[in-house]
Amino acid sequence: MDRRVKPGDDGKNGRTFHAYRGARPTGVRQGGVGGAAQARRRRRRVYAAPEKEGAKADPLKEAALAAKLPVHQPASYRKPEVWEEFKALKPDLQVMAFVTLFVPEEFLNIPTKGSIQYHPSLLPKYRGPSAINWPIIQGETETGLSIFWPDNGLDTGDVLLQKKTQIGPDDSLGSVYFDRLFPMGVEAMLEAVDLVKAGKAPRIKQDHAQATYEGRCGRDNARIDWGKPWRQIHNLIRGCNPAPGAWTTLEDKPLQVFEAKPLPARDPKGIAGKMGEVAEVSADGFTVVCADGRIKVLRVKTHDGPKVAAGEFAATAKLNPATRLV
Repeated sequence: MDRRVKPGDDGKNGRTFHAYRGARPTGVRQGGVGGAAQARRRRRRVYAAPEKEGAKADPLKEAALAAKLPVHQPASYRKPEVWEEFKALKPDLQVMAFVTLFVPEEFLNIPTKGSIQYHPSLLPKYRGPSAINWPIIQGETETGLSIFWPDNGLDTGDVLLQKKTQIGPDDSLGSVYFDRLFPMGVEAMLEAVDLVKAGKAPRIKQDHAQATYEGRCGRDNARIDWGKPWRQIHNLIRGCNPAPGAWTTLEDKPLQVFEAKPLPARDPKGIAGKMGEVAEVSADGFTVVCADGRIKVLRVKTHDGPKVAAGEFAATAKLNPATRLV
């Protein structure tokens, strides 16, 4: 199964589509002694989203082809002929880890044991396509993942299991995902498959009254307002690192900020400047005035350059105190 979720984007319309596979690695039914392995290989299939022109090859597709497994890439899962093709495989269980196309219940209900899906939040909180970004941006101290039974709604299906993890004060989207939600998701999905196989997988109704849905976290959401308190700015930078990347402008050109350190004011001198004004430039970065303190910027990227240390950028750009970021 494909066990990765693109950081900052768990899918258009609440799902991202990469693989549909059955319970005995990939849509496999139990075979008899001796012929089991061969039977399983015959029944294995990998479904992946079609590549867009010029896009990188899907790693799941590449792995499947290397393993000599048939790959299916329908442009839509709403078509009866696609359902019939899948039905002919007689799958036991469909495992959805990364889904970019809407998949209707007509397709979801084909496997004899149903379909299960990964979502990187503690449902019903943070439904939607950017479920890792928003808890960090909103200052949450805890998040997690859900394995659930998808339906025609947007992350609304019954929950099978959940795992929790803390969000530290310096965690970013990248650290929460790569260090925890990714490896935890792999283990959780394997645990869920075992529960389904054993006939012990629960279906826990979501409390829809407690649900939240947030849209995609994109460039429009990621602009830094230096007039906000340091905590909001710092959370925005963390929640947008690495994608979509919090940003501001310097001399009418975008400048992305990927790492920063908050410097809360203890007295009026801790602000001492106009909002967005560069207060100090040093070898390891530069500080910017905000509503209740300053933000020390540590890593940046120009619109056409690589990520660099903020001190290096400041030296190259000849950044001076009193320069305004807006």
